[in-house]
Amino acid sequence: MKPKSHKRKKDAIEDFVRVAKRIRKSILRIIYNGKAPHIGPSFSLVEILVALYYKCMNVSPSNCQDPSRDRFILSKGHGCPALYAVLADRGFLPPHDIKTFGHDGGVLEEHPMYDLNKGIEASTGSLGHGLSLAAGMALSSKYDNISNKIFTIVGCGETNAGFIWEAALFAAQHKLDNLIVIVDYNKIQALGNNDTIIDLEPYSDKWCSFGWSVREVNGHNFSELFSAFEDVPFEKGKPNVIIAHTVKGKGVSFMENSLLWHYRCPNKQEYVRAVKELS
Repeated sequence: MKPKSHKRKKDAIEDFVRVAKRIRKSILRIIYNGKAPHIGPSFSLVEILVALYYKCMNVSPSNCQDPSRDRFILSKGHGCPALYAVLADRGFLPPHDIKTFGHDGGVLEEHPMYDLNKGIEASTGSLGHGLSLAAGMALSSKYDNISNKIFTIVGCGETNAGFIWEAALFAAQHKLDNLIVIVDYNKIQALGNNDTIIDLEPYSDKWCSFGWSVREVNGHNFSELFSAFEDVPFEKGKPNVIIAHTVKGKGVSFMENSLLWHYRCPNKQEYVRAVKELS
């Protein structure tokens, strides 16, 4: 019986791996057709978003305005092509909407704009603010005795901002154990590597010292992501942070760990090459 159980678990993980590959192809098309930037920081988010929207969060197109729904805020709003691809795949967005991304008259901006009907909980992109919004939502749920969870993804470079640490102090003060921050820790920000701009290490120690409960995972490993999300809250009365070690540009060899793909849109030759790799 054990081998069969192991096989079912393996098959289930492979299903999520296939979804992630499908989402990366969608992101690639969205960015290429829209002549947009930020493919690198979008690719690093994929497994995290798939884990949340396809398994771990209580939210769907049918309950997107239910007060008891789980909520998600993409604080690093420049990674929105990944969010749009997931929302379209899950049925929050009509497929036509993502085809107009980056075009005049399109309905999706290059940073998320609040629209609950589309599954977008907050307007983001001004870095450092998403955690404050999420902390406010988490506190509101506590006051209203709603047992939901509030998730937000922040970029590692984004945590250079003082707003982040003000919100971190606030969340610990109010014992917001319904708040889950996922740090997309790809170690590259807009102008270079973290360690040459503002070195964040020892990173987990910083969060611990601010009163948070910390878990570190491989941000591209579904088993580790699922385990972390299922264990929330890690400690009663403490907000949760998952430091997800990721690869900028994950999934396409010539984009991985490259600052260039924070900004560049692939040309036709690069697009074809990327499609082949993702296939």
